[in-house]
Amino acid sequence: MSVLQIGAVELESGAVLPDVEIAYAAYGTLNERGDNAILVCHALTGDAQADQWWAPLIGPGKVLDINRYYVVCSNVLGGCAGSTGPKTRPAFPTVTIRDMVAAQKRLLEQLGVRCLQLVLGGSMGGLQAIEWAVSDPKFVRRCAPIAASAKLSALAIAYNHVMREAILIGGPAGFALARKIGMITYRSFDLFEARFGREVKHPQAPLGETVFQIESYLEHMGQKLLGRFDASSYLCLLQAMNLHDIGRGRGGEIEALKRIEADVLWVGIDTDHLYPPQEQRSWARRLARLGKNVTYRELYSEYGHDAFLVEGEQLSALIEEFLAETGGN
Repeated sequence: MSVLQIGAVELESGAVLPDVEIAYAAYGTLNERGDNAILVCHALTGDAQADQWWAPLIGPGKVLDINRYYVVCSNVLGGCAGSTGPKTRPAFPTVTIRDMVAAQKRLLEQLGVRCLQLVLGGSMGGLQAIEWAVSDPKFVRRCAPIAASAKLSALAIAYNHVMREAILIGGPAGFALARKIGMITYRSFDLFEARFGREVKHPQAPLGETVFQIESYLEHMGQKLLGRFDASSYLCLLQAMNLHDIGRGRGGEIEALKRIEADVLWVGIDTDHLYPPQEQRSWARRLARLGKNVTYRELYSEYGHDAFLVEGEQLSALIEEFLAETGGN
């Protein structure tokens, strides 16, 4: 992983963030024309090392073939994995998904990238992907938002609100609670029933001391995040997601969607209750009604929202088909 200084960034709020650093990882070689790049955007607690958390997709001979493409992933502005964020800057200002994209554009320009063959990501990464297609339509040839939205729904804001409140009220214990809440939204009914059901941790324990395995799992996931992520960044990124709205300052969502020139692959997940498939299909339909070249596909999985991180084979097939149909392979 490398870190690049991109200078001062003027934020959507009007504040100026000086001396911004962006951590990134790059795989493959940028060609002389600077036009073989793919940008991977990470989710809430992700980082720039996309070859690790999306290993089925990135590598020689894989759908994001680093023998052909120059694949870049950066830690978002406001993150805590090497990029400038509240962990390293006191009184860190509010940032938005749009600000993250602006910082990524500055990074790519410094790397010599002149256009993106594809920008893609899941969850918060998908919010960035669709914002990219709106913000810089001439720069983006293809866009693949996965389990995402063009503006955050009331349901997603509600979940984020409760997680933010847990952190603000409870310190480390509250941060762990926020992660537990998040994990519930990322999984499905079928997965939890199959994996945990009503199994208890200590079958011989007195009735009043019963601990279910699902409770133990959530406790583990909460404590695990404390060791690898910063609470202030978590708060910052949740707020950025809440503020995500491609239509803000652009005359509304339809006017924003009209700006898109990229071919779009919109991917939903059949068991996702955070970004439900009906929401995904509705955005794809809106693009189609505007005459945009959009394809809608779904992942079928018991893993719920997190299927975009788990179902590598299915997702690779969808992206490969999309690239072939739009001249990217």
